[in-house]
Amino acid sequence: MSSEVLNSSSNSVTDWGRFWLLDPAVIFLNHGSFGACPKTVLSAQQSLRSQLEQEPVRFFVREWEGLLDNARSQLAAFVGADAENLVFVPNATTGVNTVLRSLVFHPGDELLTTNHEYNACRNALDFIASRTGARVVVAKIPLPIDSPQQVVEAVIDQVTPKTRLALLDHITSQTGFIFPIQQLVQELQVRGIDTLVDGAHAPGMLPLNVKEIGAAYYTGNCHKWLCAPKGAAFLCVRSDKQPEIRPLTISHGANSPRTDKTRFHLEFDWMGTDDPTAYLCIPKAIQFMGSLLPNGWTELMQRNHQLVLEARQRLCGALSVSLPCPDEMIGSMAVVPMPDALENRNFLSLHDDLFDRFGIEVPVIPWQEKPHLLVRISAQIYNTIDQYDYLAKALMELLVESR
Repeated sequence: MSSEVLNSSSNSVTDWGRFWLLDPAVIFLNHGSFGACPKTVLSAQQSLRSQLEQEPVRFFVREWEGLLDNARSQLAAFVGADAENLVFVPNATTGVNTVLRSLVFHPGDELLTTNHEYNACRNALDFIASRTGARVVVAKIPLPIDSPQQVVEAVIDQVTPKTRLALLDHITSQTGFIFPIQQLVQELQVRGIDTLVDGAHAPGMLPLNVKEIGAAYYTGNCHKWLCAPKGAAFLCVRSDKQPEIRPLTISHGANSPRTDKTRFHLEFDWMGTDDPTAYLCIPKAIQFMGSLLPNGWTELMQRNHQLVLEARQRLCGALSVSLPCPDEMIGSMAVVPMPDALENRNFLSLHDDLFDRFGIEVPVIPWQEKPHLLVRISAQIYNTIDQYDYLAKALMELLVESR
């Protein structure tokens, strides 16, 4: 079946795909993991790298800082943040670690998160707890879920007088749920609790206004849905919290005599010699992705949202499984629970079968309880509904084999 379907209308070389370097032999349904950078943005990065290497001293001493400030200003406008509160980090995991390693916790303090938190960031939380004597408290968010209010109730139910910080996803990596993050931040704020928002997937997937969300700390990736080069992310720290947040690498900014920039920017902007071109290409990524459709980013986000909704509806229908969450909790990623017969499969073997036999790149995620296996689909402009239909046929073939 696989070769017959692959050679038909599911071919992954789409009209939009010509702007990317994606392998035409692969049905790429996993934009959510690492993104995919368009050719024109990669070209801009190469131009910047050439500029750097032609005269490295001139670049780092005279040119780089202005380019970085411009990128900061444009990104801040795009995500609804104040530029003075935004610094660059290579990824959201680094942003989370930066905040956790900067704050002071004591034995008995409680660090609140959910069972949907990204594994890398949960590991960072556990590390801090083990070093300080604090305790990680996990709010259990159900899957399937009926409404965003269940998220709020589950989180607030775990708050105690010992809760010092909440680490919460804006969009969950494992399950693709959009959490009602502004409401969560507000509910925790009135209880005297700061929130660190892991917004890895939000920039470019959702209209974002960091200032309105109001979290003490917000970090997000630019290499995913914004389609910047790998190694581009940001950390926003509310102005009243900036004195206590230090970069993971202490460098020249710690004692710089400069007064034209804040200590926050001086410390984070230069942590040592590195390739800053991924940050500097963020304006190009914003401009390019926003130019693809007549109504810009608004239309792009809505198109991807509608595509993933239709895709999960078709997949759930083909596999006779229920939708795991309402449409309002979905952006451009969605999970599809696997039927009982496929649940017995190892998640790695199911992933490998989909890739090796059918040429489909899609993550298979193990879950703590029933449903034990989830397939997470992403929808970017280069994807087509035929590709998800092909995934459904591949899963049906594997389902028949499993029975």
